[in-house]
Amino acid sequence: MGFLKNLFGGKTDDAGGNDTERNDIVYTDGDSPEMIEAVKNAQSTFKYFWRELWWERRRVVPGLNLACVKTAFYQDVPAGPPNVEYMWISDIDFDGINISGFLINNPGTLTNIKPGDFVEIQLDEINDWMFAINGKCYGGFTIQVMRSQMNAKERKQHDDAWGLDFGEPDKILVAYEQEDHPENLIDHPMSVNMKEKLLEFLGQHPGEVAQKDESGYTMLHREAIAGNRPVVEILLEKGADIGAKTNSGHTALDFAEKMGWDQLLPLLKK
Repeated sequence: MGFLKNLFGGKTDDAGGNDTERNDIVYTDGDSPEMIEAVKNAQSTFKYFWRELWWERRRVVPGLNLACVKTAFYQDVPAGPPNVEYMWISDIDFDGINISGFLINNPGTLTNIKPGDFVEIQLDEINDWMFAINGKCYGGFTIQVMRSQMNAKERKQHDDAWGLDFGEPDKILVAYEQEDHPENLIDHPMSVNMKEKLLEFLGQHPGEVAQKDESGYTMLHREAIAGNRPVVEILLEKGADIGAKTNSGHTALDFAEKMGWDQLLPLLKK
């Protein structure tokens, strides 16, 4: 959280050279066609954000500089439309239905929420997502719309304030090293590299394949949500129940279809 506190706290110069809260950099979402399209793209690619975060939990040495999701926060006023601010949440969890986390921005005008408050939203309430590895940004669709409207000097000021490499506004990356390894858009490299370790683990703990957590999720459910084809293949080989349902009545296939992991559908429809 130290990085995030530095990122979203304090003051910096905005694009016009004025002293503003650093939060303002990410508050200026709007309803322009470009911004609406950016939000749609963020929602449709959230699966890559979650896949990366899912693997981050298994890394011995953390790989992400940050991982956060942006959503709209509302507060009713006596007259007129509600006040709206677009802010970021971190410490993200996701069960295939709900996204949860904790607010990391200081609200500018809203008084009904504060930093550190628990937040839960659904997929269609995502405004943007972003993660960074080695200082390189992935996602950030609405941010890139704003960057595209800046001149070179303004863009540099913006990027220096974040301390991240956002690349070119018209070239948004969603998967780690996808430029050099486009296959990463299909399978996360860790899901390929860890196959032997998974086979060894399941050989020692065969009961884990059918084990359910308190919400009724099996390993197959969780891996389907994250789109990990090599892992799903192994689980099915080890006898995972395709028809197993969570307490909310969802199968692994339901989650794969909802997330848009097309590479899993032939496996889970057998």
